[in-house]
Amino acid sequence: MSNSAETTPKRPLRVAIVGAGPAGVYAADILTKSNEVKDGDFEVSIDLFEAYPAPYGLIRYGVAPDHPRIKGIVNALHKVLDRGDIRFLGNVTYGRDLKLHDFRAFYDAVIFSTGAIKDADLNIPGVELEGSYGGADFVSWYDGHPDVSRDWPLDAKEIAVIGNGNVALDVARMLVKHADELLSTEIPDNVYRTLKNSPVTDVHVFGRRGPAQVKFTPLELRELSHAKDVDIVLYPEDFEFDEASEEAIRTNNQTKTMVNTMTNWLVEEHAEAEVPSSRRLHLHFLHSPVEIYDAAGNAAGNGKVAGIKFERMQLDGTGNVKGTGEYIDYPVQAVYRAIGYHGSPLDELEYDAKAGVIPNEGGRVLDAAGNPVPGIYATGWIKRGPVGLIGHTKGDALETIGCLLEDRLTLPPAQNPDPHAIIALLEERGVEYTTWEGWNRLDAHEAALGKAWTEAQADTGVVRERVKVVPREEMIRISRSAED
Repeated sequence: MSNSAETTPKRPLRVAIVGAGPAGVYAADILTKSNEVKDGDFEVSIDLFEAYPAPYGLIRYGVAPDHPRIKGIVNALHKVLDRGDIRFLGNVTYGRDLKLHDFRAFYDAVIFSTGAIKDADLNIPGVELEGSYGGADFVSWYDGHPDVSRDWPLDAKEIAVIGNGNVALDVARMLVKHADELLSTEIPDNVYRTLKNSPVTDVHVFGRRGPAQVKFTPLELRELSHAKDVDIVLYPEDFEFDEASEEAIRTNNQTKTMVNTMTNWLVEEHAEAEVPSSRRLHLHFLHSPVEIYDAAGNAAGNGKVAGIKFERMQLDGTGNVKGTGEYIDYPVQAVYRAIGYHGSPLDELEYDAKAGVIPNEGGRVLDAAGNPVPGIYATGWIKRGPVGLIGHTKGDALETIGCLLEDRLTLPPAQNPDPHAIIALLEERGVEYTTWEGWNRLDAHEAALGKAWTEAQADTGVVRERVKVVPREEMIRISRSAED
């Protein structure tokens, strides 16, 4: 017990959480509300670190701005951080501003919740051609990520989106939706202007399996039909179901809802045929990408995307698919790969490059020999991989915090647990960290931008609640400025 963090008389357990997205906030909230803390077994002092000047991670920089659930999730996260018992420190990058030994010096435990922000690889010829993009990169651009270019080349009339998850639908919806419909969101002005000038007419979404195996949710699917002046196009040959698909439709309400929604669209589509819309969103199934090629038919070199080849697939009776040997070409001038995210390695921690996660057991981070590293934990996508919805991270956090609570009597104690010590170190190193009070200033500033736009454009009838600030330097300046 002599090396226990709890033996220091009457001091709170010091915990750092690296990553202030939903996973990090949920972990902090669960720890503060744990029975052990509520019953007075021990006190806890939590610092929540974020590489960006603003909190919320994936919610701010990884979800389409017109997503209907964003506001509710942001409000829930805001309530947690606004209580005042969790300290937010933004614009602090792990591995650069603070290293692992720094965290060990000031905290008894460290939880990594850094998520996954890179695109999973699509290993087919032609992915390096000009006009072939990662869906995650596009999401970062339209969400105003401070570290990506503010320009995006939207010059294609026909676009392919590869993937059948929620990110693929977000990407497709943002590409095909008319920009004026997005003005009521927090979309940055540069994004609005670029989308406004897009010449797109057709966006094709391709999935490798059938309609009963899609990975998106009914909510995301229904959002597609809300876009104005956009026709949804489906293909009857994609709606032949094998035994496993029919069983999934019978026994899974979510699958049944989505398949029914799409089959209803298929019927309605052939019943309408009045005035066609100016844009079309095509949903294709049973298509496996083979190659992206340029105008000369080459997949190699420095050419520009001119088309994409797929092999037609068929269901094999189990819900899986097999190739038919039939190939189909689609003329497109851009391809967006949205087949999933992939986690990034973190300095001084082991990394599973194939899965894109930090190796762990129940949230306890493992070393190269497979043994738990005392006091180091993981939660969220960097723990289990980028699968599941945002709500699933609560279960992740519950498991990880459970492990931390089990270990609390044997955690390696912080050398300097004074909460002011980490602030002194950041200031000594010249790190322009931001705070929760700073976020409230930036939040109010973005709301004021929305109000000013609404008043200046009163004749449009569009109300903008906020306009997102993009440049990191401006975010920092506003966050760190003195209150009026």
